[in-house]
Amino acid sequence: MTTILVPIESLEGAVLPVSLEILTAARQLAATTGGEVEALVLSGDAAKLTSKLGAADRIIAVSHPALEHYHPEAHLIVIAGIIQQRKPCAVLFAYSTAGLDLGPALAEKLQWPMIGYCTAISLDNGRINAQSQGFGGRLTVASQAALPAILTIMPGAFTEAEASGNPPIENWQPPALLSKLRMTRVKGTSPVPGGVDISEAEKIVCVGRGIKDKDSIEAARGLAEILGAELAGSRPVIDNGWLPKERQVGKSGRKVKPKLYFALGVSGAPEHLEGMKSSALIIAINTDKTAPIFGCAHYGATCDLFELLPNLSQQLR
Repeated sequence: MTTILVPIESLEGAVLPVSLEILTAARQLAATTGGEVEALVLSGDAAKLTSKLGAADRIIAVSHPALEHYHPEAHLIVIAGIIQQRKPCAVLFAYSTAGLDLGPALAEKLQWPMIGYCTAISLDNGRINAQSQGFGGRLTVASQAALPAILTIMPGAFTEAEASGNPPIENWQPPALLSKLRMTRVKGTSPVPGGVDISEAEKIVCVGRGIKDKDSIEAARGLAEILGAELAGSRPVIDNGWLPKERQVGKSGRKVKPKLYFALGVSGAPEHLEGMKSSALIIAINTDKTAPIFGCAHYGATCDLFELLPNLSQQLR
């Protein structure tokens, strides 16, 4: 029987939503072969993370102090050992910080093929078929690889799996190598207390590289105030220091699902799209008609945003 293995990501004692999306992807693969989905939980106390994983057929839990926080060396050791014993036909990671660490490292270590940026996957005659984002989301790439294989799945490509079952839990002994790690975690950083949480906002006006400079953001801020929306930015805007980090949308920022998402001068890199593509209503303004943001926008225009903003703000007032 084929088995799909899904290493679960967690933060501060909670399963990350992206792992529930990966469980949905794994369920779809398993359904085509009559296979099973195994969720792999690595934590200081794995028992605290199993209640939301009812979409799996089985949960493998490994508890050890070295696994309390994400530790690439420790996680690689444990996952590689589980793979060698369970022999899954595929291992699914999220396209995330951990997935980018562990997916390629395991592919090299095991000499398995790997397909990244996946938005759709299927099994056919012992091979994995995948559709992936390419060239910043401007192309859809079709790939095929022999099994066993490693896949990294784009967040937002699948819905979150519900904890519908009560799968058995297998508690595994941690490997002795966890006491001989070469890498040491120094500390973690958290958002500034009292800061804005754009993930809870119902309306967002997001500015991208097309806003050109910090001073031009004020026009977008005025639109946000009229709409009663939070102002946010894509990574280039944050990297330039035009807005604080807490207002970044995307893979390395916040994942948002507002009722209204107004994208101004945002091109729509894959990392950005995965953070906002589930918004209920997306309106995009970009002079580049080939910008990937238009692929997920409900409404869009290629007009000059500096001509649009004052006129739109006046009409809204």
